[in-house]
Amino acid sequence: MPSERHQLGNLKKYYLLNAASLLPVLALDLRDGEKVLDLCAAPGGKSVALMQCAYPGYLHCNEYDTLRLRWLRETLESFIPQPLVNVIKVSELDGREMGDAWPETFDKVLVDAPCSNDRSWLFSSDPQKAACRINQRRNLPVLQIELLRSAIKALRPGGLLVYSTCTLSKAENQDVISEILNSYSNIMPVDIKEMARTCSQDFTFAPTGQECGLLVIPDKGLNWLKQPDTVSTEVIFEPGEWFRRSLKWDLEHHSGVGCRLSQSSIFQKQRMLRWA
Repeated sequence: MPSERHQLGNLKKYYLLNAASLLPVLALDLRDGEKVLDLCAAPGGKSVALMQCAYPGYLHCNEYDTLRLRWLRETLESFIPQPLVNVIKVSELDGREMGDAWPETFDKVLVDAPCSNDRSWLFSSDPQKAACRINQRRNLPVLQIELLRSAIKALRPGGLLVYSTCTLSKAENQDVISEILNSYSNIMPVDIKEMARTCSQDFTFAPTGQECGLLVIPDKGLNWLKQPDTVSTEVIFEPGEWFRRSLKWDLEHHSGVGCRLSQSSIFQKQRMLRWA
């Protein structure tokens, strides 16, 4: 099923989103009225999904890259009905500065961080691009840690933060998480084994070695599929049903590409005790 073209003023009928990309959204457990930050929001699929899960009091979608910001705005224009626009703010701030700009503001924060994006290697055989990605990959953990530090500042005490990537890299997942947990006494990992059990019929999980993390791996054998030759799955969101709790699932066919992998981890910010 092809993506629809962006037309200003017209809502699209569906959004194509990799199934594994939905897991970080579900992990946030968004409730009506909560203030939410999507720190690295482009292209906007997870922001759209967040609006499917609840009616937030405020959704802040941030994207630092100018071209990706335009993509984000087009997505929101294409899927968010006018009555809901007033609860959404879009900004172009360096994510590393968000915590200082909005300290202890948000109930829930999603950090879908820039990462190696292992899946993208399937689409490029250009050796120059590969070399460039390798160089970028070396610097990504530092950026990811800085984004998480900023997100923690923006999170109110008692709030939840979800960190997600689409790479198997230990340096960008377990090592980043360990650095954060070792640096903050008031940031606690959230055990999400129960969530894994709940979603086990829909996703295939692999061990991450950390109780707060889930790794979704491609698996075309699960019941997302309606046709034996379909090897990739997508989630379709219908913008006319914004307040429903259940989600409608459907498919997009991409030959040779499995369902996108995703790693997600959940943290809770504790209130710091101050002694007189």
